[in-house]
Parts: sequence; C-alpha cells; structure tokens
Amino acid sequence: MLGAGILLRGLAAILVAVAAGLLAGCSPQPVNSPYAVGQEQANVLYTAFTQRSPKYLDPASSYSTDETPFTYSIYEPLYGYDYLARPYVLVPRAAASIDPPAYFDKDGRPLPADAPGQDVAVSVYDIRIKPGILFQPHPAFARNAAGGYAYWPIAPGQLENKFGMDDFEQTGTRELLADDYVYAFRRLASPRVVSPIYGVMAEHIVGMRDYGDRLKQADQALRAQADPDRAHAWLDLRQEGFEGVRAIDDHTLRIKVIGKYPQFKYWLAMTFTAPIPWEADRFYHQPGMAEHNLSLNTWPVGTGPYMLTESIANRRHVLQRNPNFRGEPYPCRGEPGDRQEGLLDDCGKLTPFIDRIVFSLEKESVPLMGKFLQGYYDIPQVDRGDYGVAMRVAAGDSRDKASLYRDHGLQLRSSTEAQLYYLGFNWLDPVLGQGDTPEQQEKNRKLRQAISIAFDWEQFVSIFQNDEAQVAYGPVPPGVLGYQDLPEGLNRQVYTLENGRAVRRPLEDAKRLLSEAGYPDGRSAQTGKPLILYFDSAGGMGSSAMLDWMRRQLAALNVQLEVRATDYNRFQDKMRNGSAQMYMWGWVADYPDAENFLFLLYGPNSKAAKGGENASNYSNPEFDRLFEQMRFLDDGPEKEKLVHKMVAIVQADAPWMFGYFPKSGGAYQAWVGNAKPTQMVRNTLQYYRIDPALRAQKIKEWNAPVWWPLWLLAALLAAGGVMAWQVARRRDKAPALAATDFAERP
Repeated sequence: MLGAGILLRGLAAILVAVAAGLLAGCSPQPVNSPYAVGQEQANVLYTAFTQRSPKYLDPASSYSTDETPFTYSIYEPLYGYDYLARPYVLVPRAAASIDPPAYFDKDGRPLPADAPGQDVAVSVYDIRIKPGILFQPHPAFARNAAGGYAYWPIAPGQLENKFGMDDFEQTGTRELLADDYVYAFRRLASPRVVSPIYGVMAEHIVGMRDYGDRLKQADQALRAQADPDRAHAWLDLRQEGFEGVRAIDDHTLRIKVIGKYPQFKYWLAMTFTAPIPWEADRFYHQPGMAEHNLSLNTWPVGTGPYMLTESIANRRHVLQRNPNFRGEPYPCRGEPGDRQEGLLDDCGKLTPFIDRIVFSLEKESVPLMGKFLQGYYDIPQVDRGDYGVAMRVAAGDSRDKASLYRDHGLQLRSSTEAQLYYLGFNWLDPVLGQGDTPEQQEKNRKLRQAISIAFDWEQFVSIFQNDEAQVAYGPVPPGVLGYQDLPEGLNRQVYTLENGRAVRRPLEDAKRLLSEAGYPDGRSAQTGKPLILYFDSAGGMGSSAMLDWMRRQLAALNVQLEVRATDYNRFQDKMRNGSAQMYMWGWVADYPDAENFLFLLYGPNSKAAKGGENASNYSNPEFDRLFEQMRFLDDGPEKEKLVHKMVAIVQADAPWMFGYFPKSGGAYQAWVGNAKPTQMVRNTLQYYRIDPALRAQKIKEWNAPVWWPLWLLAALLAAGGVMAWQVARRRDKAPALAATDFAERP
C-alpha cells in the first residue's frame, strides 16, 4: 500500500494548493494587484514614465517636459498660472502679488506708467515675497548641538551608505528669503551650471552678461590651481553679485530689466527662476557627493507642495507631501463648463489634496495602458497630453473601446494648446514672395490666397490629426489674449460665414484668384508653361500620405507640387539662406502672450537676414510698426486691438497658411478629481484629488478572478486521483495474491 499512500499525499498537497488559491479569491485585494495590501486605498496617485528618469531636476538646467511634473511640484517660482482660467492668467505663487514695474529713462529719472516704450531705459520690478514660507526638510539645513551645520564640512565616513536624503539622520529648514532668488539668478550665469535660459536672461537683465563673464574668469582661475581640491572648490556666489538682481530686504526682490519688456513677467513663472538656498548649493559641492549621485539634479530642495523622497533611477520615483508647505487655496474661477465638470467644487480649499505621487517605469505602452484600464494607474503619464487624444480617437473608431471606456467611467478630456503648425511661403521667392513691383506684389498675394483656399485644412485635421486639432484662422491660438473666435476672428480671405460657421470659399474663387495672379488654369499667361511649386520637406523621400494629400490639393487648381525632401540639417540650411519656397513648421509657446507668436512674422526677425525666427522672411512695414507698439503694452483692450489689426494684416497678405492648433488630452480614472488637461500650467499635481475608496472598489470589480477553471481542475484531479488510487490498490494486492496461490499448490 506504499504506492497508494504516496499518491494520496501528493493529491492532498495539490488540493490544498488549489484550496489556497480559491481562498485567495476571498481576499479584499485582487491577486494580480501590484500594490502592497491596502495601498490602493491610500491617498496616493499612481502614474508612470516610459523613457528614462528625469535628467535635470536642478531648476537652472531643467527644460524637458518629462521633468516638469517634478520641478513644478517641488519648486516655487515667483509667479504661476491660474489652473482653470482661460485665457491664461498669471497669478502669484511665492510672490505676495503681481505688481507692475516702475520705469526710468536713460538718466535714471522716473517715467509714468504709460510712457512710450522707446523712452524706457530700465524697468524696475520690486517683488514682495510672502513671509513665513519654509523650505522642505533637508540635511543641508541641519544643525548640530553647537549651532553649526551638521554636514558642513562632511567627513568621508559620513557619506557611507548614503544614496538619498532619507539616509541622513538630521534635517532642518529655514524661511524663504529674497536672497534665495538672488542666488538662483546668479547660478544661471555660473559656468558650472548648464542653463539653457542664461543667454535669454542676459539679454534682458541689467549687468547679467558682464557678471557671467566675471564668473567664467574666476572659474578658470580656480581650475588653473595645482591643488585639485581648490580647482573644484565650491564657487560661493554670495561674494559678488550684479546690479540687475538684488534683495532690498528679506522679503523684497528687485530686478532691473533693460528697456520695457512686459513679457518678462512670464519668465518669472518658470522654474528657471525658482529659489535656490546657498546651503544646498554648498552641501552638494562637497567631495564625494557626485560619486554618490547626490546633487540638485537628483535630490532637489524647494518650498513647493511636494518633495522627492524616493528616487531609483529608471525604476521608481516618489513625491511626498512637503510637511512645511503652507497650503495654497484651490482656484475659484474657470472657463465656461468648468463648474458643470465639477472643477470648481473645491473652491478655496487648501492644496495639495494628495499625500503621495508614485511614478513607475513602464518601458512599453501596451502594459502601461493595460494597467491603466485595470485601474492600477490613475493617470497614464502626467507630463504627456497624447494619451487622452489617442483614446478619444480609438473610442471614435471602435464601438468596443468606446463601450469599455464608458463603462470604466474614464475621463477623456482635451484642450487646444498654445501651439501652432503652419505652412509658410518664402517672402524672398519671386513666385510666392512679396514681389518687386506693386503689380507683381498684388499678383503674388492673389496666388497665395488661391492656394490658401485650395488647401482644405479641415480635411487635413480630420485625416492626419483625427479631428483632435483646431483649424487656425490666424497666428494667435486660443487661451492667449488677442485670440478671436468666430465671427470676429474669421479669415475672410479664405472663408465665408454661414449660420455662424466658417465655410471654406469654393474652389471657383481660388481659380479666379489664380487667373488674376497670371496663371489661368494653372499655366503662365505669358509662357503657357504649367505652374510648378516646390515644397521643402525635412526627411523622407516625398512619398508620404501627407505629401500626397498636399499634391492633390494643388492638383485641384491644375498646379503641380514638387517635393524636395532633405535631411533636417540640409532643411535648416535652406531656411537660413532663404532658398526654400514652401515649408511647414510649428511653434510651441514658452509663455501665453500674442507677442510670442506674432514675432514669428516681425520683419527684423527674418531668418535669412537676421538669423531670427521669422522663417518666411515676411516683411510688412505696417505690421512691424504695430508690433513695435504692441510688444511694449501691458495686457488690456489697447493691446488686444493692436493684435487684431496685426492678425487682419497677415490674413490679407497670407505669408502663411495658418494650419492648425493641436490639442492635448488627458486620460483620467473616474476617481481622479479636478482633472483638466493643459500644457501651459505645469504644477497640476497640486490640484488633483483622489477618491481611494472608489478606486479600491473598481479595481476589485475589474480584476475579479475567474475561479471556475480551478474548481474544474480540482474536480478532475480528484476524479483522476480516485481512479489512480484504485489502480494502485489493485496492483498492491496482486503480488500478495500470487504468493498465496503458489504456497497452496500441492
């Protein structure tokens, strides 16, 4: 009976394992959950990143979108943007208020607020900082019993087994001061800091470029030292400053800007100008810190709503609520529809609402979206606006996906961004450009208008953008002061207004303009030769679906389009020397001001002549005159009026086909509150809210295990076990019977 006994014990073990699995089905947490038990019910937001860990978290260096969820949550610039309001509205963050600058002439005499921009030699911004703001807990501020800094200087042994801020036993804090912003501006000029914004800032802030040159000389002198410790010693930027940025008192910062530059205030909403405490800069410059990967790029120090508490490169990063953050009220104003969406329900309540944000690496998009649909991610990626767009498109193409998304209660929202893609005509080109004589100028203008009518951008957006973009009637996008919706903003050279809708002019209008331009039926009235236009494309061989579509648009006018495809370097060379005839390009705004788009058409910014961003080399004296007035104006009716005039000029001149404004979209679970997609407002994590109980309920519902196959397997195993036991029993008895029979024979 030994064999049957062994078999029974094995069968029992299998059944015990199956029973254990079945009992797991009674657990409150799904068996496939990636969370520790109960974590799905915590006040934590789970999201992902797909490429790499953020490279720069030092605000002086950070300029990549994948870094902004961290930097704008950890640091506090002086200003920010209202989360909900559109057009975008600048609001104070660390600053107590947003006050206008004082103006002075070249002799230092004060000027009135409405002084002409050309009379202003210096704009002085006195910015008051909210008192009582504290930095997050950090070892750079830690003090010992004697009152000195606990980790300055740091002994080599003190860095053993230290790979993050939690490994330091002591932390401290102190109040945010105006000097911390002064130090941050000085760091932008330091040769030891990689800062993409220094060149721009040095053009506008008094004395900053000279200061940067002095720092470079001082750094070179240090590096020439034979002593390596001195050569790499900390550069104490408190010792010498420059006139353009100073602290008037502990809570007042003074910045002097060259001339009048109203757009400067927007730079103060970027983390480039976030405060840096000198203690943190000194702390991270100690010997051994770099070898342990300890720096502002890996462990930033800020005053914002969150602090980085866990950072495992290319695996996982965690933001934790900053215990020293004072709390900022949730906004109480928004655009139409925000109240109906529940986006104003938290009006006046102190943010942030979420305790922790966990970022996990997902190398592939398929498992990321799978986990999102299972409820294990609350937002696919905080820094990207394409997931919501892609899912909206998928829902439109597939009933099954539309039903799935609807059943899950997913919030798929989109908004038009302050971005523009346009198709430009080179103003220097004899066929499509300005022209040498008034007669030729008029003919070329009509040719550009004819082409603009023929290019059906509504169809382009439908085909190539899946309707997730807005056709542009001018260069200024929604959300920016000066944008006009229908009917005022209609480009009447290309559209008519019918029942409140923009309707593209008929092709007959384009053909008439083409004939008046000297090309009846697409042929030169003088030579009879067909009209051939050239489109310069960066990359490819000229056979893509988009290029084929463009050829068909002109073919409707009997005009031929020849694509000249090159690599991007060669394309840029053509743009710099002004040899391209037609091209397509885009622009993403750094700040929400019409100037940031209209300067792309300002004559003195010509790419071919000046190396500027006016890629079409467009020049119109009246447009340039209005631009020079507009760029000195503060936001208000006068500025809006000038913007509208400038837009009307370029609509008539048609140096561009204005193309489209792309949309970004957010994909959010039903339990994520206060979710509004935007690429301009970067500190969105501060405003989100999570309903953990609903999340736990839905995760359990969506991931309910299917147990009947295991029950069936258990039954089959049991039946098979009984049969096997019976067979084994007969075999065990057979030898004994044979021996008995043999013994009884005579």
